[in-house]
Amino acid sequence: MGEAWRMFLRNRAAVAGLVLMVGIVLMTLVGPLLYPVDPFGMVWAPFTPPLETEYVLGTDYLGRDVLAGIVHGGTATLAVGASAAVISIVLGVLIGAFAGYYGGWVDATLMRVTEFFQVLPPLLLAMVLITLFQPTLTTIAATIGLASWTGVARLARAEFMRLNQQEFVRAARALSASNARIMLRVILPNALPPLIVMAAMNTGVAILFEAGLSFLGLGDPTTMSWGFMIGASREYILDAWWPVTLPGIAIFLTVLAVSLIGDGLNDAFNPKLRER
Repeated sequence: MGEAWRMFLRNRAAVAGLVLMVGIVLMTLVGPLLYPVDPFGMVWAPFTPPLETEYVLGTDYLGRDVLAGIVHGGTATLAVGASAAVISIVLGVLIGAFAGYYGGWVDATLMRVTEFFQVLPPLLLAMVLITLFQPTLTTIAATIGLASWTGVARLARAEFMRLNQQEFVRAARALSASNARIMLRVILPNALPPLIVMAAMNTGVAILFEAGLSFLGLGDPTTMSWGFMIGASREYILDAWWPVTLPGIAIFLTVLAVSLIGDGLNDAFNPKLRER
């Protein structure tokens, strides 16, 4: 891990992404304390352009402060992205680990289940699930996680199948280690590097997914998020560009930071690149 971290730090793009991500996280944590304006409050005339009043990023169609929405909405957006990524990773690793470790009928059954979910359009599945349940941040995160775990399952299966044939796994079996111990303490730590990269990528995908659902009017109407801001003002983009463009830029920067970090982790955990 030490060598991987040093290689990550030598990647300027990855470090830039990490710095940008830290700045965004700090803004979502400290920003609401430094700028305690209600993001749902109507503070000024609707469609006030940026830099014309004390509300420097202008107001939306209801007169709500766009800056307050960006500052306060980042928390919900990042929470949905991180939670959905965790759900997809946990579910995918569980299914992929059992399939790759046990093989046989277990592998065949779990892979058929994976293929069933893989052929379902993720957006359509998410729309159906959110329509059936209340569109809260919890259900949105769970829905995105359920719609994006199949790739993780296939990656985890491949890693467990590969590592299951290694000498250190055979040695653990020879020492009468239980299957659970071998899976959790022997194989999983060695399978983590590509899964960590997948988790970073899934976070960015989940943030874009949440924005897409909100754009379609399926976001949580009681919680401010960047996706909600875009979805609420999408009909007025020709009258005022800033309520849609500015949160869109925030989403773009966040996904860019996550992508740069993911690429850096991929390079850092790649043994061939470390050898070079």
